[in-house]
Amino acid sequence: MTSALRSDLAAIAEIIPKAARVLDIGCGDGALLEYLAETKNVDGRGLELSQQNVNACVARGLSVVQGDADTDLGDYPAQIFDVAILSQTIQATRSPKTVLSQLLRIGKLTAVSFPNFGHWRIRMSLLANGRMPQTKTLGYSWHETPNIHLCTIADFVALVEEAGGVVQGALALRKDGHTQAMQAHSWGPNLLAEGAIFFLRAKNAPSS
Repeated sequence: MTSALRSDLAAIAEIIPKAARVLDIGCGDGALLEYLAETKNVDGRGLELSQQNVNACVARGLSVVQGDADTDLGDYPAQIFDVAILSQTIQATRSPKTVLSQLLRIGKLTAVSFPNFGHWRIRMSLLANGRMPQTKTLGYSWHETPNIHLCTIADFVALVEEAGGVVQGALALRKDGHTQAMQAHSWGPNLLAEGAIFFLRAKNAPSS
């Protein structure tokens, strides 16, 4: 059941077609790939930076290799995957624009989720305390965080345009773990959503 998945992964799983060819970048322990293999018979592949996580995925029978999104996505042919997934990872990459451009190149559809640094609680925490905030979605101290390129929803929308992508759909991640459809260019989600999921295509890619 999707209830066993993290909320953003559950929402992404809902849009994956049966028997799709899927690449999950930063796949962690492989929970999403395993779910998709069991429920949708996908041809799932994973790219994961942590060798420990890779070993755990392989032990579960998943096709996952050790690699770095910043350097290794260029090795994949264009449009080879039906869906390319990057969940809660883009803010930890060294070059988010390059990574997103590669995702749009290799995936017919790209799904990206990330924490929203523009959420009102983060704004209030910065205003009240003058220090980098820690929240449920951003749980690290500033000097220990792997999140080197935090962004707001508005920042990400601008990045999609720069990277040559178009938004096919977007979901806001709420505090209670549920998701809801959102208009990516409106001010409300940038203020109220704790995180976001975007579904993207390359501008010059076929819509089918």
